[in-house]
Amino acid sequence: MNTSKKASKNIAILIVVASLGYFVDIYDLILFNIIKKESLNALSIDFLTNETVLFRWQMAGMLLGGLFWGIYGDKKGRVSVLFGSILIYSVANIANAFVTTLWAYKMWRFIAGLGLAGELGAAITLVSELMPIKKRGIGTMIIVTFGALGAVAAFFVSNQGEWLGGIIESFIGSPVANWQVAYIVGGGMGILLLLLRAGTFESDMFQKVDKQGEIQKGNFFQLFRDRKTFLKYLACIVIGLPVWFVVGILIALAHRFLPQITGNPQILDLIPTKEMVLWSYVGLSSGDLLSGILSQVMQSRKKVILIYLSSIIIIMGLYLYGPIGSANYYRFLALMLGISTGYWALFVTNASEQFGTNIRSTVAATVPNFVRGGVLLITWSYEYFEVLFNSPLHAAMFVGIICVSVAIWGTLHVEESFHKDLDYYE
Repeated sequence: MNTSKKASKNIAILIVVASLGYFVDIYDLILFNIIKKESLNALSIDFLTNETVLFRWQMAGMLLGGLFWGIYGDKKGRVSVLFGSILIYSVANIANAFVTTLWAYKMWRFIAGLGLAGELGAAITLVSELMPIKKRGIGTMIIVTFGALGAVAAFFVSNQGEWLGGIIESFIGSPVANWQVAYIVGGGMGILLLLLRAGTFESDMFQKVDKQGEIQKGNFFQLFRDRKTFLKYLACIVIGLPVWFVVGILIALAHRFLPQITGNPQILDLIPTKEMVLWSYVGLSSGDLLSGILSQVMQSRKKVILIYLSSIIIIMGLYLYGPIGSANYYRFLALMLGISTGYWALFVTNASEQFGTNIRSTVAATVPNFVRGGVLLITWSYEYFEVLFNSPLHAAMFVGIICVSVAIWGTLHVEESFHKDLDYYE
């Protein structure tokens, strides 16, 4: 009985650490988009020329980091990835506050991307392997629901830099700008999080496979060994594309859509893009909580994901072609778009449950980061069709329908994993 209570306590600690880790992860991921203009202007770096350049350096770090941390997690363990990734992006955040050149900014965005790539995959893999079959969805739901609120924290910290800056100035002895404060706070939260490492432990499933030296662990190319395995892996990836289409196009480019939708260029004075980001992430957090509950009630990952994909089409149509409304109406639509993409926890959990223990970390780390990297392809596609259709609204709807369609294919292609026993290897 005491052993059972201790195990439950340790799992609870792990969920807390993973939730806080993902909170800081999302904080940093969104923070750059909120303060990039202020920081680049402060460094006398041309904003329009370099905002996408820096974003691509960060995404390159995430793509490479997804591969590195995933393979490392299968070879050396999930806990080391969880804290190693937190350490790297925390240091990168603090260093980012003190850059003075474009080259340094690029380097630290790349390193931050490397760190950001590992935390979520390791957390989801650990929770999936440690919790009972019928309850593991609850663990991932808590992690992603709380983590999504990191975007809300990034919004408020970026707007409350003056008093926080005063506290930081008293420690370092020199004044800091709002954008520097935001980076330092993000890095500081990560460093503090490392103090919670005590109490976390490796999963029995990994330890059992690790002891069997003849089992190949973390072989990324094993995912391409035959057509069936590759298609299953591809299906896991494309299921998440609509999430980042909504975040990266419909929300991030709200400054292009809202004047076109309303015919009123001044609408952005009432609801700037960063406020649309705020409301969408409040919705995403709520949607993740709701999708986790629905998954437990329906005892299915796939059914809930299909419901959410259908809702994206409906809300997207209202957003782009619905009746013209007030600023509050578009805040509400941003909230609803966020809710409709709130199946991220199910998406990552589903991917981790499709493959055996010896390759699970590799899948759980690479899948979400390949989706994040897919934002580049989605953005390029949107820009191409915007010119072709001569309409940002038509281009967004067309690309959105493609993203949702391939996600539906992916959802139908993978197996239902709610009741699946994960104690096996490929």
